[in-house]
Amino acid sequence: MAKEYDVVIVGSGPAGIMAAIRASELGRSVVLLERNDCIGKKLLITGKGRCNITNAAGLDAFIEKFGKQGLFLRSAFSAFFNKDLIDFCESKGLHLKKERQERIFPITDMADSVVTLLRNVLGKNNIKVLYNMRVSHIRKKGDFFQLDIVGKDSISAKQVILATGGTSYGITGSTGDGFNIAKKLGHSIQPLTPALVPLKTQETWVKHLQGLSLKNVRISFVYGKKKIISDIGELLFTHFGVSGPLILDLSGRITALIRERHKIKLFIDLKPGLEHDKLCARLLREFSSKGKMYFKNIMKNFLPQRLIPVFVNLAGIDPLKVVSQIKKHERDTIINLLKALPLNIIGSLGMEHAMVTNGGITTKEINPRTMESKCVPGLYFAGEIIDGCAPSGGYNLQQAFSTGYLAGGTE
Repeated sequence: MAKEYDVVIVGSGPAGIMAAIRASELGRSVVLLERNDCIGKKLLITGKGRCNITNAAGLDAFIEKFGKQGLFLRSAFSAFFNKDLIDFCESKGLHLKKERQERIFPITDMADSVVTLLRNVLGKNNIKVLYNMRVSHIRKKGDFFQLDIVGKDSISAKQVILATGGTSYGITGSTGDGFNIAKKLGHSIQPLTPALVPLKTQETWVKHLQGLSLKNVRISFVYGKKKIISDIGELLFTHFGVSGPLILDLSGRITALIRERHKIKLFIDLKPGLEHDKLCARLLREFSSKGKMYFKNIMKNFLPQRLIPVFVNLAGIDPLKVVSQIKKHERDTIINLLKALPLNIIGSLGMEHAMVTNGGITTKEINPRTMESKCVPGLYFAGEIIDGCAPSGGYNLQQAFSTGYLAGGTE
């Protein structure tokens, strides 16, 4: 006979753990099912092992970061937001610190500190955690759900919370089981695409710049007549394309556009602090005062050394041409390249290299005030399994904690 609980939570990432903690605080019998042999496996690798747990930005800024899915999350963020999460951690003995761009980290700089805290709270709340439990099927029988476990006895519960994550970093256990289960229960899945992931370019010259980081640049993605423009930040060249914070933060939108078969062009503004006219004036001053210098040598005043051969080749100007002989149309070419170095985006690395998954259970089928399914009463969702994602900066982890808290606090 199947064991019966008030709440069964599938997945022990931040969303599942917070759901379990909240449900237990309300006096409900809870069991947390984890397919690995430990909790928080993916949490351990977030923030390069430091765990950027949340962000100190305000509610409106959070909603904006999630784009068209942001409004759906308003209730979850209102129920349990960044200050609540910070207070929760501090009250359990884990001190946090704020870094650039309002990012919040544990003062230890170790993700393991966060996992240890969560493990301790689960223990103090007497929450049962069952490891090596892979759910294969969920069916509704009257007022109860029956969960079939691979190689184990089934479990019954009045309420099920699916917090199985996306499909990024599959090695941590996020292999898409939750999407398959939800689909069998009648839910629609928005197409899954990698987000916070490096992008591939058509141009092969990037491999000559592998490892080169460009700081204080701005990028623009252009598709058709539309444009996506970044803030000023950092870009990194790789042997296959481009990465770095600017690329990663916008990559979720770009991979979705690629899936829709849009042709994407990337332009790098190497001098975003100088408008076209001011940059032109500076170039003229340099050329006038150093007229006998070779073109390739004077560009040291504008570009990193490793980028110069690529830039000179793209400009189509003889690298040994003295700058006093460079014509106006050639100067225009130089200015245009400095303000919009072009690349063609042809794809991204796979989901195994993505930090988060874009897409998932469509929010149209989830009640935003409770995280309960509109298709199956008693079924709830929390975390990355829900469609939508934000840039890096702690926003996605806060979404997991907030939706988990909300799902665990409703009946």
